[in-house]
Amino acid sequence: MKEDIAARFRETRALFEHTGNVTYFNSASYGPFCTPVRDAIRTNLDLRVAAERDDSHDAFTTSDELRNDFAELIGAEKKQVGLGMNTSFGLNIAAFGLPLKAGDEVLISDIEFPAVVYTWRAAAERRGLKIKRLASKDRFFDIDELLRNIGERTRVLSLSYVQFFNGYKNDLETISEICRKNRMYLVIDGIQGMGVEPLDVKKSGINVFTSGCHKWMLSPQGCGFFYLSDEVCDLIKPPFMSWLGVDWEVKFDDLFHVDKPYFDSARRFEMGFYAVLNILGMKAAVRIFQDLGIDNIQAHNHALIDRLADYIRGNSFYRITCSMAPKHRSSIFTFSCDNVDKLHRRLLDNKIILVNREGSIRVSVHLFNNEQDIDRLIEMLDGFSK
Repeated sequence: MKEDIAARFRETRALFEHTGNVTYFNSASYGPFCTPVRDAIRTNLDLRVAAERDDSHDAFTTSDELRNDFAELIGAEKKQVGLGMNTSFGLNIAAFGLPLKAGDEVLISDIEFPAVVYTWRAAAERRGLKIKRLASKDRFFDIDELLRNIGERTRVLSLSYVQFFNGYKNDLETISEICRKNRMYLVIDGIQGMGVEPLDVKKSGINVFTSGCHKWMLSPQGCGFFYLSDEVCDLIKPPFMSWLGVDWEVKFDDLFHVDKPYFDSARRFEMGFYAVLNILGMKAAVRIFQDLGIDNIQAHNHALIDRLADYIRGNSFYRITCSMAPKHRSSIFTFSCDNVDKLHRRLLDNKIILVNREGSIRVSVHLFNNEQDIDRLIEMLDGFSK
């Protein structure tokens, strides 16, 4: 069985043409395209150039399939999932749509990604909310700090599933139980864990989950999805609305109806017509995750990280800056050293693609990487440390 899985990963790696030219560890920024994604986009471009038929209805079939695909990947129901343009899309639904009153308090960590901070800051200014920043501990989210800062008017915790700069995976089940007991909404930015760290949104007690798909999900930029729990879907006042928030049954020969009810699902929060090239590319990418399974992807990624971490531990020139605790580790591994900027430039010059975040080298290991990629990185690190 293990050999069958290994063979599937080798076959999948062959779909990524970049693997013959560069060693890519930067999916936490944006993921490379596989050939099926490129081909899906090219096919539609050719179809639109030829203009021999109206292909617009194809988008409805694909989007409907994607809602179901994403629901299965995160343990949700299809009606709870909608398609958006990015992570911020779902954050805005929460920030401007949840039933909050002036004076209500929103908790945000002091190490949150700007998408979370700026969205809630704008909502606070417009809605009279109060933002409280939670102090991190050793640059990790601190549950004790969360408990100390919950007050009578605290209504929301907005948090990343996985922190962008050091890969710290938050214990969502414990956090959600705290939120539930204190009648707080839990809003999760899921982009740094989606596709590589298994997640059951119902078991995790999440109210709003939102993720762009251009990073780990290896899809075109400008596409993503969001999840709304049953507890909040009907409570949210849509901050925006489009004509496709109602069911036309994909029949556009009689559009003079203004009395149709809005969808009673997350779909009513989607905006206008679909970015067809994006969703076709996204559909092709999602098939890879369905085929390999996120549990297998996580095991694959973590095993490669273990290989790198063993080397780092054995070289006193370097130090690990991420958590390797089983509950909190992710597919992001970070380490630092003296002259980290120089090391980063050296790696890029040798076509090892990764980033310097907050003084650490961030290595984003994904399903197309293999042991040879890790060994090439180790060889470069070994040479730099001498």
